Amino acid sequence: MIDRTRIALAAALLAAVVLLAGGLPEQPPAPVPAARATAEQEWPGAARADLRDLTVEPLLFLDATTAVGTVTDGDFVRLVIEKAGIARELRRLPAAGEPRFEGMTAAGDELLWAESSGSRPVEIWGASRGGESRLLTADTGNTLFYGNQHDLVVADGRVYWAAGDGDESTQIRSVALAGGPVEVREEKGRWALSAWPWLTDEAGGQSGTVTMRELTTGREVRVPFSGAEFGMCGPVWCRVMVMAGEGLARIDLMRPDGSDRRRVAGSNAQAAVSDVALLDRFEILSEPGPNFDLTGTAGLAVHDLRTGRTVTLAAAADLAAARNGMLWWSTGTKDAAVWHTLDLRTI
Repeated sequence: MIDRTRIALAAALLAAVVLLAGGLPEQPPAPVPAARATAEQEWPGAARADLRDLTVEPLLFLDATTAVGTVTDGDFVRLVIEKAGIARELRRLPAAGEPRFEGMTAAGDELLWAESSGSRPVEIWGASRGGESRLLTADTGNTLFYGNQHDLVVADGRVYWAAGDGDESTQIRSVALAGGPVEVREEKGRWALSAWPWLTDEAGGQSGTVTMRELTTGREVRVPFSGAEFGMCGPVWCRVMVMAGEGLARIDLMRPDGSDRRRVAGSNAQAAVSDVALLDRFEILSEPGPNFDLTGTAGLAVHDLRTGRTVTLAAAADLAAARNGMLWWSTGTKDAAVWHTLDLRTI
């Protein structure tokens, strides 16, 4: 059975809160915040939807009203595309094998995902939006999936993923979108895919130095953080969790070279999704209230780096996720969930 590694960002952040301490970089005091606008007020032309009758557990939204997700029907777990109550099945696997569908992404008309079930190795599958599903490869290695939007990356007609068995080296594997032989590239060290063509040495965030490597040139960028900071980087922006004693003091964003540093949230916020600055512009924030331990819900907001404003999405969101420029979250109860979507690409 293939052993697969998955990193939980929440656990890493909790560890950082407990372990990191030290002096904070001097920052000017934050201005008193003005009343926030809602998404409808701030971006009236953006594509968005409130979906009360969605039957799938969404893994990806292709647009504001088209979801790709799973449905458990008796003995099977089905992967389907659903829009306006009409569902088309892509795959079905026996529920007894505890199937997993991971890394769901889209490129043009192509959907790509990884799936596993029982003792079967992880497989990479693809489907066009109107076509049949097809196996691209089962030669996936010991896959390294981190639960972010870069677990599978599509570039130059190929789909890429990371695999490895330790910290000494990482395999960057790829297969053509039409299927065929797998190409394997060895990179010394422990790496995860980031926005193409970059790798990062820690997709869950870390203290110390975050290193990024460009696959096409081998160029490396090293981003240092102080002992009181917990950093996570993409090629355009880094998120800096600034700690104070045993708690979070604030969240900053800065360029990988340390420039353009700005405060985006205070101690009452957390990163709602692992990916830093969606579309190089939007930082998604969770704001747990005093009853978070009882309700499991938190406020949800977006900080727009272009305008410097923070926009309210929900006062009490249960789940939030983002991929490919689409953001979605749920409200309500487990038995009567309402899914909300915002297409950040249309802002």
